[in-house]
Amino acid sequence: MIVIMGATGALNGATVEHLLKRVPAEEIGVSVRDVAKARHFADRGVRVRRGSYEDPAALRNSFEGAEKVLLVSSNDPHADGVSLHRAGIEAAVDAGAQRILYTSHQNSRMDTPFPPGPEHAATERILAESGVAWTALRNGFYAHSIGWLLGNWREDGVITAPADGPVSWTDRADVAEAAAVILAGNRAFDGPVTLTARQAVTFDDVAELASRVSGREVKRVVVDDEEWTAGEPEEIARMKLTMFQASRQGHFAETSQVLAELLGREPRGITL
Repeated sequence: MIVIMGATGALNGATVEHLLKRVPAEEIGVSVRDVAKARHFADRGVRVRRGSYEDPAALRNSFEGAEKVLLVSSNDPHADGVSLHRAGIEAAVDAGAQRILYTSHQNSRMDTPFPPGPEHAATERILAESGVAWTALRNGFYAHSIGWLLGNWREDGVITAPADGPVSWTDRADVAEAAAVILAGNRAFDGPVTLTARQAVTFDDVAELASRVSGREVKRVVVDDEEWTAGEPEEIARMKLTMFQASRQGHFAETSQVLAELLGREPRGITL
């Protein structure tokens, strides 16, 4: 059995949908906080059980009989994500899983200004020490999130943002499908596997794309980090700023052929 955690979320929910096209429903289980929200899976024959990082006993029960478990990374910025992920890994090991997969992020490492990076890196270290085969799906920066950084370019014709570096913006739907391909297939991916679009672009490139899409010139204006963060709630502004700081250091410039190979087509990048 393949058990997927967080299946009512956008990423792993899409993975379940793709998995249903490749594997009989009775061979799929989901571990979710609210089983009522997963009724659409239960109605199709998927095993639905309650499970969350905060309840290890329920999590172990939701993983019962699993050969493979796909863990979703915590998205709570106020939680101790590493401890939560450790609980998930231990629950999967206790349940007898033969392989644990985890939704990580490209270039996960301790020395990055992007806060999720060290958390993913620490989780990967726990996976490596678990004694079970493991795969870290190092997904590229999700392309839809660029909209949070571009400002009101459609209205004013200007993309105003701090200095940046190349980013291999990757479609979330593509990596969800790729996870299903890996889960359903016989090809073993041991350790980290990078899943990104095949091109990394800067905001200068994005301004050129915006110009083509809109039919008018869209300018790229570079502003000081502190100037850009003014006027937004500090916590949100600082999180966004770390993306620019990390991209300037090349942390998101890596590209990979693996996603295209898994999909059997060209991965999608950003769309405006």
